Amino acid sequence: MNRIFITGDTHGANDLEKLKVEHFPEQEYLTKDDYLLIAGDFGAVWNGDSKDDTIYGVNIGVGQYDPHPDLMEQLGTDRDLLDYYENQPYTTLFIDGNHENHKLLNSYPVSLWNGGKVHIIRSVDGRPTIIHLLRGQVYQIGEKTLFTMGGADSVDKEWRKVDYTWFAEEMPSAEEYEEARKNLAACNWSVDYIITHTCSNFQMQKLVNAYAAATVNGMQSDALMDFFDELETDIEFRYWFYGHHHKDAILDEKHMCIYRSILELTSEE
Repeated sequence: MNRIFITGDTHGANDLEKLKVEHFPEQEYLTKDDYLLIAGDFGAVWNGDSKDDTIYGVNIGVGQYDPHPDLMEQLGTDRDLLDYYENQPYTTLFIDGNHENHKLLNSYPVSLWNGGKVHIIRSVDGRPTIIHLLRGQVYQIGEKTLFTMGGADSVDKEWRKVDYTWFAEEMPSAEEYEEARKNLAACNWSVDYIITHTCSNFQMQKLVNAYAAATVNGMQSDALMDFFDELETDIEFRYWFYGHHHKDAILDEKHMCIYRSILELTSEE
C-alpha cells in the first residue's frame, strides 16, 4: 500500500524544521513507495542542481539562475537541499506555488507518471525520488486519485525582480486551464483529493472571516481563484488541501489550509 502524507509550503530550506523526525515520526516506517506531498512553494529548484546536466543532458545546471541574496542567502546551488530530499526514506512530491523559479522548473523534460504529467527532478537508478506534479493533472497513486493545480498570484511581486525572484509563469496559462478541464472530464469530474497552492474565493472568504490577521491578501480575487470556484461545484471530491496562507486551518468538512501539519491521506477523510 502506498502511504501519502501532505504538508504545506517549505520555501527552500526555510521551513524544513517540520520535516524532522520528531515532528514527522511516521517517516521512520516509510519507504520510497510512500510519499510526502508539499502543497506549493517548494523552493528547492531555484538556482540549478549540478546533477542536472548528467541526468538530462540539458543546460539547467549551476549558474544559470542566481538566487536573490535576501531570499535564498543560505543556499549556493540547489544540490545540498535536493540531496536532503533524495536521502529521505520517502519519495518527495510537490506542486508549484508562486514563490518558485518557474523558468527553471519548466526547463525540465516532461514525463508521464501514474497517469499524469510530471517533471522528474531527481532519480536514483532510474527511479524518481523528487517529482514535480504539474498543473491540471490527475494521478492514480495506489487506490487514491489526486487532481493537482499549482500556482498562485504573488501579492508581493511589486517588490520582486522579474525573472529573478518573481516569474509571470506563477499563474496558470490558458492551455493549463484547458488541460485541467480535459483531464477532469476524462475521470468524470470525480477524484479523491484536490491539491492546490491557493484556494477558491469561497474558501478565501472563510479564511478572512476566521483568520483575517494571518491572511495576507484578503479577498483579492484572480483567475485561478475564479477557476477554483468552478471546481467547488463541478467536481466531486473527498477532500481539498491547499497551502499558500501559512496557516493550519480546517475550514469545513472538506477543506483544509495546511502549513506546518503533516497529515496522511486516507480512505476515511
